[in-house]
Amino acid sequence: MNQVTFSPKPLVQLGSTPLLAMPAPRRLLPTSPAMTVLTDFSQVMPQSVEADTPIDEAHLKMRYGGVRLLFVMDKQAHCIGVITSKEVIGTRRINLAMQQRNLTRAEVTAEMIMTPWHKLSAMPVAQLASLTIEDLVLSMEAVTDQHLLITEQNDNHELRIRGIISASDIQTAVGKEINPVPMAKSFADICHVVTGHDL
Repeated sequence: MNQVTFSPKPLVQLGSTPLLAMPAPRRLLPTSPAMTVLTDFSQVMPQSVEADTPIDEAHLKMRYGGVRLLFVMDKQAHCIGVITSKEVIGTRRINLAMQQRNLTRAEVTAEMIMTPWHKLSAMPVAQLASLTIEDLVLSMEAVTDQHLLITEQNDNHELRIRGIISASDIQTAVGKEINPVPMAKSFADICHVVTGHDL
């Protein structure tokens, strides 16, 4: 039997301080497909916490994961809601949970301050696929949320969250085109720019 001999090549020593390769920044237009601003969970692992996770632990997970939203999961791996950085940094929902349940801050969990699933804005992925970024923003005109969940049916016809779109991601992707908005806090903020023909 013919055996190929492997001869390792010597490693190189760097002759000067190197640059880092980085992906080119996406420069999208209002007419770009809305799918281009989707964080697709078939490609990117969603960040989540269990319902009984203490809020300070959830906050740390957001900071280390570089995300502003976590999905809150029950023991059956169903998404029962979301928590955002606004809720874990802010005091309103935390204070309310402490007063209503007579708890200390350390005892407050993600489930106590989350936005439950039935209050979340969602759109089927098939509908998103037919829209441009501008269409999407205009259809979200009255939505004060910063995030939009994108849903689909799995092979067993169960509803699942396919991905998420964030108002700030749209602003970053469209770039200078949308800069008149001082860092959009919601889809409604971005829509003011669109309807004002600044796009």
